[in-house]
Amino acid sequence: MDNPYPWLQDFINQVPEFLQPVMVALVAAVPYIEGEGAAAFGIIAGINPIVAAIAAATGNILCVVGVVLLGSRVRGNIVARRASRTDATVGVAARARVSNTSTIATATREDGGETSVDTDGASTHKSKGRAKLGRWLVRFGVPGASLIAPLALPTMLTAAFFVASGVRKEWVILWQVIAIVLWTGVVAAAATGVLALLGW
Repeated sequence: MDNPYPWLQDFINQVPEFLQPVMVALVAAVPYIEGEGAAAFGIIAGINPIVAAIAAATGNILCVVGVVLLGSRVRGNIVARRASRTDATVGVAARARVSNTSTIATATREDGGETSVDTDGASTHKSKGRAKLGRWLVRFGVPGASLIAPLALPTMLTAAFFVASGVRKEWVILWQVIAIVLWTGVVAAAATGVLALLGW
């Protein structure tokens, strides 16, 4: 059977050979394409399957690490801000208790209102994929959820979800790397086998 993508191979052949893996890595940085899609893209384009798989996994891993580090920093700032706000609210309430009982009720009501808004907002805007990922996280832990998460969400969104849930960044990175390597390897092997069967 003739290859239906000769234009893709022609395009890749015009790119210097040392830049071809870089292109695959850049494709892997796109959510919903990621390592698996980029590896298949590279193999269909005629790049050596091993080179394509390594480049795709590398591009995906670098993006996930960036998401985890950034997400961890953002979460740390939010937690610190909430802690300082809680301390300030407690301090205001303690001072108000001494001077005026009505002020205590107002401060308590404002604090409770903020908490309920956050909780409702989080549950209202939770997508089906995130809800499924949350169930997997509870049921299988970070290792199991990381390995099956690509069935529901891209690894970048999965990593962000784990960090936002309070999972240690080192643990998230470890299991996301394992998941990326595993899924990219499986897809690369499948793509190579299919192309060999089709004689492309």
